[in-house]
Amino acid sequence: MKLRTLGKTLIEVSEIAFGGVEIGMPYGIGVHSHADMISREHAIRLLHEALDKGINFFDTARLYGESESIMGEAFSDRRDRVVLATKCRHFRDDSGAVLSGKLLEKTIEGSLEESLSLLRTDYVDLFMLHQADIEILNNDHVREIFMKLKSTGKVRSIGASTYSSEETRTAIEKSWEVIQCPFNLMDQRQQQNFQLANENGTGIVIRSVLMKGLLSDKGRGLHEALKDVENHIKKYHDLLSDSIPDISTLAMKFALSFNEVSSVLVGIDRLEYLEKALTAVSAVDLNQSDLYRAKKLEYPDPDFLDLPRWDRLGWLT
Repeated sequence: MKLRTLGKTLIEVSEIAFGGVEIGMPYGIGVHSHADMISREHAIRLLHEALDKGINFFDTARLYGESESIMGEAFSDRRDRVVLATKCRHFRDDSGAVLSGKLLEKTIEGSLEESLSLLRTDYVDLFMLHQADIEILNNDHVREIFMKLKSTGKVRSIGASTYSSEETRTAIEKSWEVIQCPFNLMDQRQQQNFQLANENGTGIVIRSVLMKGLLSDKGRGLHEALKDVENHIKKYHDLLSDSIPDISTLAMKFALSFNEVSSVLVGIDRLEYLEKALTAVSAVDLNQSDLYRAKKLEYPDPDFLDLPRWDRLGWLT
């Protein structure tokens, strides 16, 4: 497993990051309840296997159910071998307003302390905003609190999880050290921020690289409303070869083709998914011709690619 530097943080992370949401709560296509999830014991064995196979970067969040607790149990005796990233709980009140003053500080600091306790560690390598929007990113007090926590040694670096390209650009301009953002074969809009990130020494971690599994063998037999999406996914088969045998491998190698990308986040809750990710990252790199063709095969209406909305509408069941 190759390592890449996480921006100016100088933290070395594996090209594949283990996404921890699936082991902590029901999430993803076909997962409707805890009955559809693997057991805690199985999750711990999976985490150990990932670490032993070269993945050192593990992503979780305060809002990912039991994920932090499971990772804490799995890594308590091997903390020095892992890079742990977690995200702060949300800090808006019932009306949707961002908390302020001492209450804001207490909420963010309390979220970190909860994470540290569950992760069984006295520091996290990366502490991130969860679903950061423009208002939060422009709130200087929020960043001041995160920087204060960094100064205590409980946080090695600070970052923001974003959705839109505008949010990502704002986060980079506001000097958040690491950005986690969506980017994949279908939706390539975030690429417009890669050069700015590189100029500012901002680490880029890619999520949604497989679009909740749609860019894999699961991207077939989709809901009628997604027929255009399914037909578009079929176009990527023209880029497959002996060295790039399937869509998921193509998707991961595509994201890792960009030097500005530090790591690609992959949701893993089965040994077969882990092995698939490991095989994909070890495959040969895309040649320039295929990379060019892949860039040209961006979905023509990326605004339609709203997976949370599709989920609410029942299109991903």
